Order: sequence, then structure tokens, then C-alpha cells
Amino acid sequence: MSTVLIDGIRSWLASRGLDPDEPGLAETPERVARAWDELTAGYDDDPETYLACTFDVERADGMIAVTDVGFTSICEHHLMPFTGTATIAYLPAAEAPVVGLSKLPRLLDTLARRLQVQERLTRQVTDALDTYLKTDGSACVVRAEHGCMTQRGVRKPGAMMVTTSLTGRFLTDDAIRAEFHALGG
Repeated sequence: MSTVLIDGIRSWLASRGLDPDEPGLAETPERVARAWDELTAGYDDDPETYLACTFDVERADGMIAVTDVGFTSICEHHLMPFTGTATIAYLPAAEAPVVGLSKLPRLLDTLARRLQVQERLTRQVTDALDTYLKTDGSACVVRAEHGCMTQRGVRKPGAMMVTTSLTGRFLTDDAIRAEFHALGG
């Protein structure tokens, strides 16, 4: 746990006229440090870890997708959370191994638990799939509500930002793209 962060939180509390040693706040700096360690744990994790564990299937000639995968990330501009869901899909190349479905949410969590912008997060998911798996294309749609837009500034709760990243046949094949969008992507 970072003593720099703990000291910084104590200083910030004091700057707001609060006593960081009062009973309700005495453990707050440590709690905040633990929370930030958890929220940014993705820096200690490698996406390849999850995508390297593959298995052969007799025939995987269609789309593999997981929908409505929940996540929370932190906006790098305001250090406020953004929370939403992602639909993640890929097309395994001919006779290529596949990953277990739990690996796609784990990939998203690893990338989301970093300071992020939604556009980059969406693209990092497809980049990782294309880099570490043999795919004929990958796709990701992320829908998220941003604290920096709902709790400050314009204050528009419920407003959702939607970003997409499509590669390979998801870009070139209208039927595959339509199938993905029908899944909620």
C-alpha cells in the first residue's frame, strides 16, 4: 500500500478542514489506498495470461461472444469511475483453438482496472484478441455511464457513451456484423 497516497489523502482531508484523526476518518486514508490498489490492479496483470490458455474444439466455425459483461473503470481525465457493460466477440480462424468464455470477462477486467478512456479500452479488447488468439476478426461494444458526466459538469445521469471496435471479418462481412449487432453489440 502506498504511503505517498495515504499521506496525500490525510493532507487532502486536512485541506478541507477535516481532522484525519477523528474516529470516522482515522482509517479512511488506508481504505482509500486499498480501494485504489484494487481499482488499478490491471497494471499488475497481463491480458495474455487469460488468452494463452486455449483448448481445441472439434469445430468452431462461428462467432464466439459474451454479452452484457459488467465492468468499472476509472477515467484518466477526472479520476472518476465509469461503469457499464461490454459485448465481446471473436471469430476463431480455421482450426484455431479457443479460450474459455470466462477469459473474455477476465480480459475486460484486466484492461478496465487501469486509468482509461472508453475509446482506448474498447480497442484494447479487440487488439488483445487479435494479438493473442488466431482470429478472423474481433468485435467489442462498450456502453458506459461516466461519473465525470453524471456527477459533475453537465450532470446528466443515465447518459451512456457507446464505443465500438471491429476488426477483420466484422468490418468486411455485413452478415457477421449484423449478427454481432443483433447480440447487442
